[in-house]
Amino acid sequence: MCSARPDARADAMPTDAHSMNAAPTDARADAMPTEARGTNAVTPDARADMLSDPQKTIEVLQRHRFVFQKKFGQNFLIDGHVLRKIIVAADITKEDMVLEIGPGIGTMTQYLAEAAGRVTAVEIDKMLIPILQETLAPYENVEILNADILKVDIAALVREKNGGRPIKVVANLPYYITTPIIMGLLEKRVPVHSITVMVQKEVAERMQAQPGSKDYGALSLAVQYYCEPYIAANVPPNCFIPRPKVGSAVIRLTSHEEPPVKVQDEKLLFRIIRASFNQRRKTLANGLNNSPELSFSKEEIGEAIRELGMPAGVRGEALTLEQFARLSDLLSQKAESEQTDREKGDLPS
Repeated sequence: MCSARPDARADAMPTDAHSMNAAPTDARADAMPTEARGTNAVTPDARADMLSDPQKTIEVLQRHRFVFQKKFGQNFLIDGHVLRKIIVAADITKEDMVLEIGPGIGTMTQYLAEAAGRVTAVEIDKMLIPILQETLAPYENVEILNADILKVDIAALVREKNGGRPIKVVANLPYYITTPIIMGLLEKRVPVHSITVMVQKEVAERMQAQPGSKDYGALSLAVQYYCEPYIAANVPPNCFIPRPKVGSAVIRLTSHEEPPVKVQDEKLLFRIIRASFNQRRKTLANGLNNSPELSFSKEEIGEAIRELGMPAGVRGEALTLEQFARLSDLLSQKAESEQTDREKGDLPS
């Protein structure tokens, strides 16, 4: 996949794109026949304008004299095989409204438009809007918004465009902003059925990591509280223009109907999780005791850890999500008990 093939026309690209190597791809093999639309089966048809053909991508970029913006973390996907995997992993059908974050020049948007009922593509770079208007002109079911996704009221967008019904999010995310975008969608309880995204491979592995592994941490627990993560594909650097310096992965996050654990105070749970991993080399007890977000005494923390059935020197990476939820409830109960005693006058104020 993505075997290297230099193209002489790459010489006219901006400096940071000179190293572009692309897979030999037949553009006609990268779109969907009419009979496949409305399903998640993505098979070739005779379309010759799909941007997964690297030569087509270069032609469009050169014609518009586009210069990559490092501040936006732009790496455009140019491999049809990977694009098809993304559409299949996201399980896009004609019943779906899809929110695409960062469409770039519209390469993946074309695939989404073929498969989905409607697509709203949010792009922050105003220089890409004329290109998107050109490359997506044949698709009447695509809407382009020039906006910063972190400033978009996505819940309001879903109400307006999809009657409040859950949408599917698909994106090739800039690596520097992956976590704020994903956690923003999850924590704000936006009606989302699934999030299928291209991210840095290391980040995808952290999202899916299990207790005791080196990748396990606060991001793993937060994502798994809201979603079921599944890595659908690993993607090498030469599937992009310009090439990123690290490998990538496609990960699908399928929203839980209900969180896998019940907890009395969700905000406290995540304060405890953050405190447990802020200083990974410290024990769980020391991490919690040192956190400015928590006000429990050292004795209360130690007692809660004992009641949890864990040794005093345990570290945060050893605990499962269920154990963190139980620890949160134990500390919450101790705080409530202390407050009750204060109100009764049994403890000094």
